[in-house]
This record gives sequence, C-alpha cells and structure tokens, in this order.
Amino acid sequence: MRKKVLVNHKPKSKELSLLLRLLKVEEEININSSNELMLLNNINWCFFLELVDHHRCYPLVYSKLKNIDENLVPSHVVEVLYHEYKKNTFKMLQLTGEMEHLSKVFDKKHIPLLFLKGPTVAYDLFGDISLRMSKDLDILVQEKDLEGTDKILLSLGYKKEEVQTILNEIKWRHHHIEYYHPEKKILVEIHWRLHPRSLKGASFKELWRRKRKSTLTDQPIYFMGKEDLLLYLISHGSRHGWFRLRWLKDIDRIVRIHNIDYKHFNSLVRKYRQKHLVGQAFQIANTLLDTPLHKNIQNLAVTRRAISLANKTLPYVNEMVQFHRGTMPRELAKSYRNYLLSIKTNRQRLMYFIILFYPNPLDEKTIKLPKRLHSLYFLLRPFLLFWRKFRKTHY
Repeated sequence: MRKKVLVNHKPKSKELSLLLRLLKVEEEININSSNELMLLNNINWCFFLELVDHHRCYPLVYSKLKNIDENLVPSHVVEVLYHEYKKNTFKMLQLTGEMEHLSKVFDKKHIPLLFLKGPTVAYDLFGDISLRMSKDLDILVQEKDLEGTDKILLSLGYKKEEVQTILNEIKWRHHHIEYYHPEKKILVEIHWRLHPRSLKGASFKELWRRKRKSTLTDQPIYFMGKEDLLLYLISHGSRHGWFRLRWLKDIDRIVRIHNIDYKHFNSLVRKYRQKHLVGQAFQIANTLLDTPLHKNIQNLAVTRRAISLANKTLPYVNEMVQFHRGTMPRELAKSYRNYLLSIKTNRQRLMYFIILFYPNPLDEKTIKLPKRLHSLYFLLRPFLLFWRKFRKTHY
C-alpha cells in the first residue's frame, strides 16, 4: 500500500538520479521511453562508476545496463561493471564455501552459529548470491561459546584482531571481533550481540528459536527469521546513516518478496524500542526507491521524529561520504555525531555517556599508570578527555 511521505529529496547529480532509477525497478531500462532515455544523456560515466562503487551496487547495476546499446552506455562502462560483477561472484562463491566449511566444523563442536549477512542474505533476497556484494562473514554466537569459537578459528589459520583494553572490557565495550585468514583472504566477524551495547536487541536464544534454514548449501546453514532480519538490517543501516544505497535496497527487497508478519514485526519494534528507526528507514526507502508502505507500518513512518531523522540522512547519500574512513568534511562529521545522538532513546543516551567515561587505551597513552592503579583512570578520564581536546585545538 502506498502513502505519500513527507521527506523531500532532490538528487544532487544526474548520475545519482540514474543510479536511483536503476535500483528502483527489477526490469531493465526501457529505451523506448523518452523519460528514461533522458536519464542516460550527458552522464559523467566516471563519476557514475564512483557512485556505484561507493554504494556497493555493481551487480545490480550491471544486470540493468548490460544489454543497453553502447551508443547510450559506453562499452568501457559495461566492461568495468562486468569486471566488478565477476569479481564479486567469485568472492561470494568463496564466502559460501567458507561458510559451509565453518558450519560443519562448528557443528561437530556443538557450537550453534547464526549467519547475519553475506551469501545467505544475498540468496534469500535476490535468489542469486552474485547480485549482492559482501566482503566478509558476520556470525553470531552465544557469549558463552566465545572461547570455543576463538580456539576453532585460530586452529583453522585465522588471525585474531588485536583489541587494546585497560580493564579487559572487550565483551562489555564491544559487540564483535574480527578474524582474518591471510591465505584465504577472508574476514570473519564474530558477534556476541547484534548491536553495540547501548542499542537493545534480541538474545541469541530468541533469534535461534525463530531462525530459518538456508537452502543455499547442503550443509545446514542457519540465519535470522524474516522479521528479525528486517529489524536487524534497519538497525544496522540507521547506525551508519544509510550512506550506502545497498542497505536501502535490502529493505526494499525483503518487504517486496517476503510475506512479512507485520503484527509480529511491530511487537519486536516496540520491545526493542526502535519505532523511530523503522519509521526513518521506510521514509527513506519509500522516497528513494518507491518501497511500498504496508498499512501496519504507515503510522511509524509519518511521525515527526521519523521524518526528521530521515531528512538528516539525505545529505549523506548526496555527498557520497564514508564515515569510518575519516574522509568526511568537518561540517558533515559534526552533523553525523549529532545524528548518532538523535537516533538514541533517552536510555541509550545515558548508556552512551556511561561508556564514554569508561577508560580506554587512549587514556593509558596520555598518562601511563602501573597496572595496579588502572582503576584510577575512572577518576582521571574527564580530565584526560579535556586535555586531549585542548591540545588538539591548540596545534
């Protein structure tokens, strides 16, 4: 069901308009339509390819443009798209093989695994693992199985990410840790919570009870139920400001192809206090990709807060920024910090500030204390924060 939304968005470039058009529909561009032909005129194809790369949409864009006349889409553009499509296909096949291998090994050790994204989600949403890009495997385990998980991955040749701590607070402060296989060049993220601590999420036992079994492999591979997956994808995208259109396309696909139980979904949304995030996600997806709004979602999507949060993320789509690489202009970086606070509930903000004043390795680098005195960092941290900020503004 379609309902007018209240978010205003005008793509910053013609290239972005073309990309959004390609992601909106399942069929190829209609070259007999004058409106669609206009989209292909005067395109800066180098910039367009940069956009496709940034938004991680090579496979979908290639599938839409591969048969277009080269007078409309230059052959070198299609060649680049095909190269990246083929590279992603090989990567997804490799990840699928490793996913099946890990599932067999962990199954023998009686450690249950839930695969959060990767090939299982690609196959679930698109019916073809080559149509969605993934660079790693995200796996959820029970916290009590972390030690066993660590032993298994190290025995298989994975190298564990080094995480510096002062008070051995990895499990408390973080929600995942990375393992990298140098020979296979595969990255595995092991999660023991779905989200960072300040954001409430379902427990492993709840998710396991509602799990689905993928038909992608012969070995049983388990991943989240439809409603859990939808909420997880929304929570993940919102934390990152929806700066990649791929994440919105995931939302669009899951609601189009799956019969979502919205009564159950809304109960999860209320339980985990994410009504504003769901409203925001559907506002943006409806605006940019014409994602349909189910009648049971419309009341969440038209709230003042959902509309405000949706409008805050649109500059991140237009500016093609990447938050985790420190390449954002100063003003956008400031707006993103404010945005991250704005998506939190009051309880989450309180937890955020508690975590903010918990000692971290930077404190130890600022003032070195003997290990037996590390608890003093709790008292010193406000002063150390001020000192680092003072030095930064004066150099």
